[in-house]
Amino acid sequence: MSTSTNVTAGFSPPRAPGPPGAMPSRRLGAVPGLTYRPAAPADPEKVAEIDRRLKDWARELDLFPAEWTGDFTQFRFGRAVVLQHPGAADLERLTVAGKLLLAENMVDSCYCEEDEGRGGAHRGLGGRLVVAQSALDPFHGPPEQEEEWRRGVRADGPLRSYHCAVKDYAAIATPSQTDRFVHDIARLHLGYLAEASWAETRHVPQIWEYLVMRQFNNFRPCLSIVDAVDGYELPEPLYARPEIQRITALACNATTIVNDLYSFTKELASDPAHLNLPQVVAANDKRGLKAAYLKSVEIHNQVMEAFETESALASATSPLIERYARSLAAWVSGNHEWHATNTDRYSLPNYW
Repeated sequence: MSTSTNVTAGFSPPRAPGPPGAMPSRRLGAVPGLTYRPAAPADPEKVAEIDRRLKDWARELDLFPAEWTGDFTQFRFGRAVVLQHPGAADLERLTVAGKLLLAENMVDSCYCEEDEGRGGAHRGLGGRLVVAQSALDPFHGPPEQEEEWRRGVRADGPLRSYHCAVKDYAAIATPSQTDRFVHDIARLHLGYLAEASWAETRHVPQIWEYLVMRQFNNFRPCLSIVDAVDGYELPEPLYARPEIQRITALACNATTIVNDLYSFTKELASDPAHLNLPQVVAANDKRGLKAAYLKSVEIHNQVMEAFETESALASATSPLIERYARSLAAWVSGNHEWHATNTDRYSLPNYW
């Protein structure tokens, strides 16, 4: 277990990130000074089984061409969901979590990310995402138009993945849990649109503006399902309480800053202008990337401290809330472990 040891953010002269691939990097592992909790070890047999099921599912739905298989393997979907859901009730629920994660990444890569080379673009993103939302939140209208909509969903890989994954989720979740997930995907899409708008206009947000955007463009749909995957339900009257919404948001925000920190060198190599928290801190504070990165670690630690403190307070009010808070914390820990050990995708900047 790490501690919340403060990292001294030494100032360095502002500099451009340099050409793609120019930033020195170090081997992966936990970001020094980062507050995190150890994850339950991932059972390799479970990981292999979930990967096998997801590959079969992707092949059955013809979700992507064969040349994308390497990216599928590199992402390690099975390891991700096994680490994030150590209390999963069964393999079927873990598989559903993997399907949702795979579908979310397909929509992001194919619709949003211009540097992925898969047709994504900032321009016109709103139109694509509203149709994507309909793959989860079905269109209701004249029969002829509903049939046209169904054909449109079947004809597109990302839409097929969304539609089939949420259908499978609805089979293991309650209607309330499914509706919660659908609404949190809409939040995610709103965050995608904000990020795309800023990229189009070359807007550099203030730090608080960036963090607001990342509260929407984050992992919340993945954390929305923790109770269903673990085989219980936090009922809507409890889930809607302000303190539960707050600890949920804090957990999601902490995991998203973790993603910014671990994907930092990868993003700079592919797109030196890509917005992430260290880049935004550097621009706002007029400091070098090293100092900005270390300040970003401190921001993460503040969010984690708030999550842990407020989760403990909320947990004391109800055994069911305590179980939900443990499910959130397990996801946060598993997500960190997945990032810190995924050497195929990430490396750390050489700042220590």
